[in-house]
Amino acid sequence: MNQATLLRDRSRDRNLFQSRLLIALLVVFLAFGGLVARFVYLQVLQHEHYQTLAESNRISIVPITPSRGLIYDRNGVLLVHNFSAYTLEITRSKIANLEQTLAELGQIVEITPKDRKRFKKLQEESKNFESLPIKTHLSDEEVARFAAQRFRFPGVEINARLFRHYPLGDSASHLIGYIGRINDKDVAEIEAREETTNYKGTDHIGKAGLEQSYERELHGITGYAEVETDAGGRPMRTLRTKPPVAGDNLRLSVDIELQKIVEQAFGARRGALVAIEPETGGVLALVSRPGFDPNLFVDGIDPQNWRELNESRDKPMNNRAIQGTYPPGSTFKPFMALAALETGKRTPGQAIADPGFYVFGGHRFRDDKPGGHGYVDMYKSIVVSCDTYYYQLATDMGIDAIARFMGSFGLGQPTG
Repeated sequence: MNQATLLRDRSRDRNLFQSRLLIALLVVFLAFGGLVARFVYLQVLQHEHYQTLAESNRISIVPITPSRGLIYDRNGVLLVHNFSAYTLEITRSKIANLEQTLAELGQIVEITPKDRKRFKKLQEESKNFESLPIKTHLSDEEVARFAAQRFRFPGVEINARLFRHYPLGDSASHLIGYIGRINDKDVAEIEAREETTNYKGTDHIGKAGLEQSYERELHGITGYAEVETDAGGRPMRTLRTKPPVAGDNLRLSVDIELQKIVEQAFGARRGALVAIEPETGGVLALVSRPGFDPNLFVDGIDPQNWRELNESRDKPMNNRAIQGTYPPGSTFKPFMALAALETGKRTPGQAIADPGFYVFGGHRFRDDKPGGHGYVDMYKSIVVSCDTYYYQLATDMGIDAIARFMGSFGLGQPTG
């Protein structure tokens, strides 16, 4: 065998090793350079972005709901106020078996069938991730019992809430109105007004009456707290707080004692009455009977009470003073008399002979007095409320002249 073939070319091996080493060093250098470049990108170029993300994980912004404004009558009598109470609330999305959770909760805190029905109704109206009350107005003993067993119930919390209270019950209920839980329709309206931020943490909104009409004034301005949390999301300390601004109080022109007197006069009868102060135009009483208890709506009205209100033949939810449409009757006659004087169609002393009826379009319209009121001038037409006088006057004036004149008083136009 040739001995030369058994000998290794050490020079060639050394060159090959050096080439391989150079390539390995180059790969390591490129990899290390890539790491350095990534480090510079993350720590320098993207520093503010990731610092914000880190702060977001560490700091939670907790909204602080404002205290809703109070409502008083003209004499300072309190008509609506707030009080604080504990509620037992469930976040449905955090609970695997709702029925089992409710059954176990029932062994600690009494949960009535009425509570369950109300909770079911709230579920249908709310989003799955919202915290909903299963029981409100917990006693201190109930709070203590649940607190001792809280570890068994993920997704169930005790919260302190401000509740709206209507001490007068059904008195002035249509005037005052009520608040209720925010639903999808309310959310859409809030978003349209670009007030979403101001309603963070707020569960209720005005639904009817003054509570709805003065929602913006009564609601107030939501505050917030920056809370530092641990890895488990539990609050550790409060870093900064911006206190909420309470809603404005309302002082009405209504005299609640007069309101009660009128309501008592109606008794069990259906009807409406609005008393207005002539000098100022202020409403002294606005009565619609029968009424309803606004307190039923604060926690979320249960199906039984809702059904009773809606199926009642007396229609207690109808605001007869605002929503009802009624013919003006003889209250329209003084305006017609004024129109006649302004347009020159009548003078105060100009009289007609009233036979007790008026024929128009082939139809006989009767007066309230058989045989008529005899000769009737403008003064007498108002005193005896003579229909025939105003039938004739309306014919002489014409519908267009009447409409133009009455329009100056706002008749035929939306109120408010």
